[in-house]
Order: sequence, then structure tokens, then C-alpha cells
Amino acid sequence: MEILILCLFTAALLPYVAKLPVAVAMSKQGGYDNEHPREQQSRLTGYGARALAAHQNAFESLLIFAVAILCAIATHTTGDFIQQLAMTHIGARIAYHLLYLYNLSTLRSLVWFVATCSSFVILYQCIP
Repeated sequence: MEILILCLFTAALLPYVAKLPVAVAMSKQGGYDNEHPREQQSRLTGYGARALAAHQNAFESLLIFAVAILCAIATHTTGDFIQQLAMTHIGARIAYHLLYLYNLSTLRSLVWFVATCSSFVILYQCIP
């Protein structure tokens, strides 16, 4: 179960780590506008826009993964297979972010699929 909690912690941290490239891109637009950051973010293009999309998607992905992990813990479905799926999800999410930043859209979509399927398989495994 420790691995599952560590994976959940990592997944919760990823959106905040993913914010760093967004902040860098914003600072290159004449400085980080802390009064109107969302307005400034809406003007990002290229790398900055991709960084923002990856950051936002990290929050979207966290929802289903967190539900899956908490369901696994609640149902005591915490064996090796579930742990491998959780680690696969984390690895795929890290790869997803990097592929988004480097604009490799086909590979990015593939690892998104792997991460998303990992979460749903964890949930499925919790059904008695």
C-alpha cells in the first residue's frame, strides 16, 4: 500500500511541478503578471501554450487516478498488479508532460492512453 500512497502523492504533486515551465514562459512575456496570471496565460503561444495545456491536463488526470487509488485502498485491492499499474500511470504522466513540451503529439496521445487506461484498470480491479 505504501507504493500506492507514494504514487498518489506524486500524482498530486505533478500539476504543481508542471506549472514551472508555464511560469518560465510567462516571465519571458515581460515578467510574470501575478495580478492577472490567467489573462497572461491566455496569450501564451508555442511552448508556453503547450506547457499550460500540460499543466491543466495534469489536474484532469489526477481526478481519475486519485479515485482509482483511493478505491483500491478502500477495497484492499493493493496487490502487485495494482502497484504496477499505479507506477505505470506515474511514468506515463511524466512522459506525457515531456512529450507535450517537446511537441510530440502522437507519442503524447499514446502515453495519455496508457496512463488513463491504467487508472480505469485499477478501478475495474476493485469490482468484487
